[in-house]
Amino acid sequence: MNQEQWGVFVEEAGKVHVVELLPEVRKVKGLGVLDAHKLLSPINIGEQVLVGQKVLTRLPMRLPEMSKGMLRRAQTISAKDAGFITSRLGIGSGDRILEAGIGSGGLSMYIARSLGTSGIHVTVEPRSEHAEVGLENLRRAKESWVGFPSHHHIEGTIEETVEQITEHSEAYEAIILDLPEHQTAIEAVAHLLSLGGRIACYCPVTSQLEHAWKACESQGLEIEWAGELMEREWGMASKGGVRPVNGPFGHTAFLLVAQRKA
Repeated sequence: MNQEQWGVFVEEAGKVHVVELLPEVRKVKGLGVLDAHKLLSPINIGEQVLVGQKVLTRLPMRLPEMSKGMLRRAQTISAKDAGFITSRLGIGSGDRILEAGIGSGGLSMYIARSLGTSGIHVTVEPRSEHAEVGLENLRRAKESWVGFPSHHHIEGTIEETVEQITEHSEAYEAIILDLPEHQTAIEAVAHLLSLGGRIACYCPVTSQLEHAWKACESQGLEIEWAGELMEREWGMASKGGVRPVNGPFGHTAFLLVAQRKA
């Protein structure tokens, strides 16, 4: 782990900046033109530094900070959904994970953190402009954390790249699909699930959830759970106590989990 290569700096308002501490004067998004290595590298964890008019506190390079400060292009799977997926699929050390639809790499970082120093993580993405951002976020994580799994990226659709996918592993303990269309993808890779392995589908609309459900059943998978996760924030009330804050419930997408039992 190279603690001097990257740094996490948080504004008083909570905005997170993940900064590569390069020894050169350059523009750092959100902070201006500066020599990040000269100005920020000497700052220890927990110490503050003034950059322009912003007071920044340096924090450890942990997953929540990396996630909040990640580069974004495609819509990112939220922490509540990513946590559910990694735990419900039982992702852990030594597992082989196939993820299609890397987007900005939000879920990918959760998977990598769960796998630690072992396991295989294969990502598939047909849109190079999205993959570029996602892979950069994974590079940040790999260079910042103590352990990182064996990661392989494949450009293309999951239906077109099954042969390349099997070059890295012939079976997977978990498959995650975040795609516009799930049915053909499920039909293409369901056979790669190991016995007891699970597949998760991230579906923005109910019609996608229905099609994914039927496709999983047609491939001999047992639907284990389907639904949505709601998030409701609470805060301190002005007259004391705590209560729900004003605002909508945190719905993001519909999720489906299916398992291969035979």
